[in-house]
Amino acid sequence: MDPARKRKIRLVVALTAAVVLAGALVWTSFGSATEAATPSQALRGAAGRSIEVTGKVVNGSVRRGDPLRFRVRDRNGTTSIPVVYRGTIPDPFREGREVIVTGRMRGGTFMGERDSLVTKCPSKFQSKPGGKTL
Repeated sequence: MDPARKRKIRLVVALTAAVVLAGALVWTSFGSATEAATPSQALRGAAGRSIEVTGKVVNGSVRRGDPLRFRVRDRNGTTSIPVVYRGTIPDPFREGREVIVTGRMRGGTFMGERDSLVTKCPSKFQSKPGGKTL
């Protein structure tokens, strides 16, 4: 076989393999993603599906133990859902903090996946009550 033709065949095979591997990587990345939802969205139709719920921990709702129980509410609303969570609890977790937890809705309660709780820390760049940023 001609050496030039052999090089072309190797190049085509290598490029095809690279494209297939890149496609598989993209497919895997987007295929395993979960939806982010507010508590009100989770109540409306997320039964059985794995989702991420984001919201603020309701004051007076935290019951520590195994499992940890608390309520999460919409950022700008009053709708809240109970959350049952087992796993590592982040140090900044407390009432009033915004959290993200992955899990499934079951019977009106959000069952968090083990070690999926993330606490969003308040930004030091939030506006002051007077309208000025720090």
